[in-house]
Amino acid sequence: METIFNSLNSLFSYAVPFVVLLGILIFVHEFGHFIVARLCGIRVEVFSLGFGKKIFQYKKDDTNYCISIIPLGGYVKMFGDQPGSEISEEDKKYSFTHKTVWQRIAVVLAGPLMNFLFAIFVFFLVATIGEDYRTPIVGDVATESAAYAGGFRPGDKILSVNNKEVRTWDELERSLSSLHNTQAIIKIQRHENKEPATLEVAIAAKPNPNILSTDPIVGEIDGLSPLSKAAIVGVRADSPLAAVGLKSGDRILAVNDEKISYWRDLATTLEKMDPTKILQLDIERSSIEESTKPETMRLSLAPVGLPKYSFDSLKIESADLYLGTILKDTPAQAAGLLPGDRIVQINQTRIDKWDDVITTIKSYNGEGDVKVQIQRAGELINISLIPRIISQMTPSGTEDKRYTIGIAPFINFATPETVKITASGPSEALKIGFTRTWDVSIMTVMSFVRLFQGKVSSKNIGGVISIGQAASETFKIGISPFLRMMGLISVNLFILNLLPIPVLDGGHLLFYFIEGLKGAPISLKKMEVLQQVGLVLLMSLMVFALFNDFTRLFGL
Repeated sequence: METIFNSLNSLFSYAVPFVVLLGILIFVHEFGHFIVARLCGIRVEVFSLGFGKKIFQYKKDDTNYCISIIPLGGYVKMFGDQPGSEISEEDKKYSFTHKTVWQRIAVVLAGPLMNFLFAIFVFFLVATIGEDYRTPIVGDVATESAAYAGGFRPGDKILSVNNKEVRTWDELERSLSSLHNTQAIIKIQRHENKEPATLEVAIAAKPNPNILSTDPIVGEIDGLSPLSKAAIVGVRADSPLAAVGLKSGDRILAVNDEKISYWRDLATTLEKMDPTKILQLDIERSSIEESTKPETMRLSLAPVGLPKYSFDSLKIESADLYLGTILKDTPAQAAGLLPGDRIVQINQTRIDKWDDVITTIKSYNGEGDVKVQIQRAGELINISLIPRIISQMTPSGTEDKRYTIGIAPFINFATPETVKITASGPSEALKIGFTRTWDVSIMTVMSFVRLFQGKVSSKNIGGVISIGQAASETFKIGISPFLRMMGLISVNLFILNLLPIPVLDGGHLLFYFIEGLKGAPISLKKMEVLQQVGLVLLMSLMVFALFNDFTRLFGL
């Protein structure tokens, strides 16, 4: 009974956000067609949300308003919208086909345009409610990086770039993006003493990692990042903390009630503690199962005669090279690798950081096996395995084929601090709404361009299942993420419906523009053939999108 209840609850939490999101967007789109048709004097016979059997209907004047059982679309049925249908002379003034070509263009264009305008409204609402953004606080800074040489230190807060205020990390990146190969004046607030400082830093040029952007080059300061390593530890077998229950992969939250936010804070905090007194650690331990919440606990270490508390004396280190996950049905699982193993060496390469693991395995040439040396329970173990080539999607949407063995480290970064940014008033919110809608529109168009160029994988094309998953996940997070997803999909509907494919609004617009230019409509026979071709193309795209959805869903 409990299993049935959980299944129904899961279905409910998935279906409701999906139906709400899709229902609103379809209503907006069809309302655009409906209202302009009425303004042009066209008789609207049916306004339907969904397809198939009608489960609710209400008739007013000439229009039957209804909700149908399949919530995957909708339509507006206009009087005389079928070319060639016989219309009496008296009724021609109400017929869609008998309106001027520019009126028909207005009716068809109104649907996509309403999705564009609705996206502006949605992003306006998000800006009014407020959004969480990463704060412009510097994370870990490598001492050999340009950021360190330029004067940045972990925890510094960036205040402005060339006298332009910076409130979020996203604003910082946008400010730097257009300043490549120049010097910038950056004002910061030091973490240690909260004192202001001014840095003059060279902004380097690099290829834009966002392949959906129209800017091929962006500016950056090498090594400047909001990311900081969390205090997640790797524990040696002979560590005195192992004896009281500390495990590799545990995150230290506090030492003797002194909060630990980042790995860089842990060493100095430990060394401040009196080794002749009890050392208390508040820790967070994550479960292997993602559905289980992390467990928090307190561990106590009685004095064990150490001269001081340090990484060396306590025999702990960063969890960078400790395995957090062994994927199923992979070479690593077959070879016997286990969570908690520490990578020491691969072939003849000594491993110092996780990037060394990735680089070494990627360079495998497909011949022979790979020898991996690990440390487990204080013992060095040598394991041989053969990497397997896999295909996976990168964050930029490209498909990356490379050798892998099926291992992953512990998630080793702390969540960056966030700040809630709310528009100062309706005018700013409207400006943000339009700018966001325009940016998403450009990004959507560029995704099609990159798709045809082969720079974005066709595996990124998703269907109703992907939309349903996104709606469900964002709905769980909060109203702002859900609205952002709604705005994003609304823009996609705006662009998709303008594609010049017969049966879509864009196809009809193409027919009517040709009619407007040549002064006569396309022949009924040609139109029917083109619509059949368009229908085949559209159905093929839908089937392909569903195939991708099921492939992702079942990990095929």
